[in-house]
Amino acid sequence: MAAEGGGKETNEIKTQFTTREGVYKLLTHSEYSRPNRVPFNSQGSNPVRVSFVNVNDQSGNGDRICFNVGRELYFYIYKGVRKAADLSKPIDKRIYKGTQPTCHDFNPVTATADSVSLLVGFSAGQVQLIDPIKKETSKLFNEERLIDKSRVTCVRWVPGSETLFLVAHSSGSLYLYNVENTCGTTAPHYQLLKQGESYSVHTCKSKTPRNPLLRWTVGEGALNEFAFSPDGKFLACASQDGYLRVFGFDAAELHGTMKSYFGGLLCVCWSPDGRYLVAGGEDDLVTVWSFSDCRVIARGHGHKSWVSVVAFDHCTSSVDEGAELSGSDDDCPEPPSGRDSHCGLAHRNSTDSRPLSVTYRFGSVGQDTQLCLWDLTEDVLFPHLPLSRTRTHTNVMSATCLSAMGQTAAVPPSAPSSAPSSAPTSAPGVNGKDDGSNSSASGNSASSLCNSLPHSTPTGTSPGSNTTTTTTTTTTTTTTNTITTKGNSLLDSSFIASGVSKFATLSLHDSRKDRHEKDHKRNHSLGNSRSSDKLLTLGSASRTKPEPMKTLGTMLCPRMEEVPLLEPLVCKKIAHERLTVLIFLEDCLVTGCQEGFICTWARPGKVVSDRAVEDTLM
Repeated sequence: MAAEGGGKETNEIKTQFTTREGVYKLLTHSEYSRPNRVPFNSQGSNPVRVSFVNVNDQSGNGDRICFNVGRELYFYIYKGVRKAADLSKPIDKRIYKGTQPTCHDFNPVTATADSVSLLVGFSAGQVQLIDPIKKETSKLFNEERLIDKSRVTCVRWVPGSETLFLVAHSSGSLYLYNVENTCGTTAPHYQLLKQGESYSVHTCKSKTPRNPLLRWTVGEGALNEFAFSPDGKFLACASQDGYLRVFGFDAAELHGTMKSYFGGLLCVCWSPDGRYLVAGGEDDLVTVWSFSDCRVIARGHGHKSWVSVVAFDHCTSSVDEGAELSGSDDDCPEPPSGRDSHCGLAHRNSTDSRPLSVTYRFGSVGQDTQLCLWDLTEDVLFPHLPLSRTRTHTNVMSATCLSAMGQTAAVPPSAPSSAPSSAPTSAPGVNGKDDGSNSSASGNSASSLCNSLPHSTPTGTSPGSNTTTTTTTTTTTTTTNTITTKGNSLLDSSFIASGVSKFATLSLHDSRKDRHEKDHKRNHSLGNSRSSDKLLTLGSASRTKPEPMKTLGTMLCPRMEEVPLLEPLVCKKIAHERLTVLIFLEDCLVTGCQEGFICTWARPGKVVSDRAVEDTLM
């Protein structure tokens, strides 16, 4: 095979690659697929997806894997790098007729060795709740397709909740469900609860509790993926209209927006500490966005086609106070509570002081069948600070462009990515009452604002709120559903009344200089009262999409020469068909392709089986 570090490109499928930590090796004996191991004909089928859960099995083999291939859904014990996969004995296997699984998600809160709750979304719009251990089907939501007839694109449990989950559809709508409620026998009727720039939130009018509890309409076109922040308080949505929108989930406030270079956004993920987001899509780029500064801080170019999945490596990412990063897996201790631990980043919150040495490792896979690994380092995050060590995989195209962009946008490029409370330039126009609505402290005057929409009870400190959009609300007079998380009523008629009152009187001031505000109003057609009146008349979020050329060169979408351009640390062809899965685990990373093969790559020093692949070094 070709030597590592460059050379003439070939069409060979790589079985190992080298980073500064060592060699990652493909374990052929740990490959999961359909039992017959025959490549799946992926023409016209939905993407292969993979979900993991740990059931805390006393035997030490508590990992479970679920993946869909065409009309089939499989549930196995995942043995990872320890033992060979036994495909002849799936715990559960389901074959569907007339529809196909498109996505799925386990609830880690309720998972035990005897029972797991698995949500499965389908191409016809339904959502099924099953228990693959007990081999039971609990409920089928949107069975008659009265709520939404379009394909389910993403489904996630609300963090920390046993009963609430979110479902995104290709219609661009996002629905909040409660597993304890029914969906009714008639189409739901909605009343506007909250409205802002390019989004609206409606509550379901019903005399008795029913699903959906809420309907979000976000952007234009399909909502391809959404992701909760590590603390569960913010929601990032990647849409086909090319926009990344980040909301405060509790108050349904738009925190910030980013536009792709061109085309739709297909995927999004959060850094383990919630400071940064990475999005990928049809522009073949990975884009890094700062949560606190609400701006693009870097782009990565390495893929030759659409980027389908992005994910942070929580074990290799680390924040040190000036110490050299070894990148070793030994630096990542055993997590105290499953896979949700994020090593050195887990105990840090967004209000910590700026680190002197930082490395975020993230990966991406795409339709070009390539796996790319990226390092986001302090010379990109803090370009005006002295470097603690030399970087070889970051290419800053223009040293002066960041300063020029920062002057135009009135956001200092050297501002640390900390909470807005410690960086007032990132949210100068939001008053203290609004900031408090997303804080973790209890008993402040804005607590009812925070509770006006459902939320989970995660731990950790919220990164803060930086809402700059104009918000329109209407008074709710009908009976609404009751959302319960661990016995706490979070949305009922009294909360709606008080919440809407606070929303209506909420004072939102200018958050940018006059020049940038003019650009903002020019680039967003919803910034004037006429558009808002029209939206209220229609009773829905009709939106006019800004022209791409008007957003290019603004804070929404900087030009290529205005932000640093990252080069991939690793860029290898690892499959014959387009890649649709990338998940980082403690001792390995998992990839999957549209042929239905789920591959395990052992981290350096983590191969414990005698059957490890014996390929020559590239």
